[in-house]
Amino acid sequence: MEWIQNKLRKSFFIMSIIALFIIISLFMSLNMGVIRIAPMDVLKTIAGYGTEKQELVLFDFRLPRLIIALLIGAGLGVAGAILQGVAQNELADPGILGINAGAGFAVVLFIFFFQGSTASLGMLSIFVMPFFAFIGAFVAAFFIYILAWKKGVTPTRLILVGIGINAAFAAALIIFQLKMNPNDFMQAAIWLSGSIWGTNWKFVLATLPWVILLIPLTLYKARYLNVLNLGDSLATGLGADVERERRILLLIAVGLSGSCVAVGGGIAFLGLVAPHIARMLVGPKHQFLIPASALVGAFILIIADMIGRNLLAPSEIPVGIVVSVLGAPYFIYLLMRTN
Repeated sequence: MEWIQNKLRKSFFIMSIIALFIIISLFMSLNMGVIRIAPMDVLKTIAGYGTEKQELVLFDFRLPRLIIALLIGAGLGVAGAILQGVAQNELADPGILGINAGAGFAVVLFIFFFQGSTASLGMLSIFVMPFFAFIGAFVAAFFIYILAWKKGVTPTRLILVGIGINAAFAAALIIFQLKMNPNDFMQAAIWLSGSIWGTNWKFVLATLPWVILLIPLTLYKARYLNVLNLGDSLATGLGADVERERRILLLIAVGLSGSCVAVGGGIAFLGLVAPHIARMLVGPKHQFLIPASALVGAFILIIADMIGRNLLAPSEIPVGIVVSVLGAPYFIYLLMRTN
């Protein structure tokens, strides 16, 4: 009993430290940019005593973007933790498995057939796009599950089929991008590289319900993820309906990935790296791993967004490229370490 209490205290302490780092990075990000605002002026503006220009920069541009980065980072971190638990494979990630590519393909189809131009995105489409992304991610996950099925779904088949589905959707994306006019092509290319392009509160409202509903649901299902990690045979012996729980958890991961891709584009490797770092910090129990993955994912994306906005200012590097630069070497390391 004492060991469990010590574990709880340690996990909460670590997550509190990560949350503190997130708050510090948020404050730094509000201060930095093409228009720099002094730290004291940031506090004054938040308290309602800033100038009209400072309020415009902070409340209309920087703050909604940072909240979106928090939501996307948390969503993709938790989606990666789910997929790694379901696939029983530390290389699983929404981007690598093709779920992000399926969501991106659906959004590009939406833009191509219904928008005419990405510049004409209206309020309705902001809320419709996550549903299109969810449908695309669901179709990708459905094909992965069906093609990986062979008297059950084995972790190795799930990963290999996912990589193939990812390649197929990537090829389909290129075909439709080539049919777009030059302006839409550039917009889609930047978005697919991972760009937090929604910088207003409507995008926050479009993403928020998915994240605040699905992450608590994942926490509720944490015990099933713990059982699945024991292997299908032992999990079945313990009374778990393995395939049913795997399908539900995959659906949750699809919802999180699709809603995040709709606003943040194709941010790869975040769902791979965040759960690994969280696992090293709090251990493999999903009751701790899931919230820690959400916090680590949010922190990584805020830092990546800060780097992308300021490294080559006034030009901006898409946040997905920054995350890939950080995550790709770690993925190669995992490949070398994994049998």
